Amino acid sequence: MSKRLSLVVAGWLITGLLAIGAGVAVIDRLSEPLTDTGLRPLSAAEVDEALALTSSLPNALPPSVPPSVPPSAPPAEGTPEPAGPTPAPTVTVTTTPAAEPGKSRLITTVGGKVIARCENGLVTLRSWSPAQGFQADDVERGPAQRARVEFETEEDEVKVEVHCAADGSPVHRVQT
Repeated sequence: MSKRLSLVVAGWLITGLLAIGAGVAVIDRLSEPLTDTGLRPLSAAEVDEALALTSSLPNALPPSVPPSVPPSAPPAEGTPEPAGPTPAPTVTVTTTPAAEPGKSRLITTVGGKVIARCENGLVTLRSWSPAQGFQADDVERGPAQRARVEFETEEDEVKVEVHCAADGSPVHRVQT
C-alpha cells in the first residue's frame, strides 16, 4: 500500500510541476500583451528634451512652484445664492509654440502635466502627472488620431485632449 501511495503522490507532484511549467511558459509568452500597460520609462534624451521644452515655454513655472488656482470669493452676507442653471464648463483651446515634427510637447494644466508626441501623424501621450490632489483617469495614450487624459478630484475634472496639427506638432484642448 505504501508503494502505491508513493506512486500517487509522485504522480500528483509531477502533474503539478508540469502544470506550473506550462502556466509559466504561457504567461511568459503572453505577459506583454496582458500585463504591459504600454508604458515604458523615458530615456535620458527624452527627459532632457522634456526639461528643455519646459524651460523654453514663455510662462513656464519653476518646478517647485505649482500653478495656482484663484480662490473664489464667498458671497457677501445676506446675498442670496444665485438661482438658475450652473455655468457651462469652460473650454480652452491652446496652441503652444511650434515644435519640430516628431518632437514632444509639455502641456501644463491646473489638473496636471502631460508630455505628448506626434509622429507620422499619430499622437502618443508619453507621460502624464496629476497635480497634487488630482488623479489621472480615462487615459487613451495612443498612438492614435487623438489621445486624452482626465485629471480628477472629487469636485473638479480637467480633460486634456491632444491631436497632431498639419505641421506635425501636438495641439491640445483643455476642458474644465
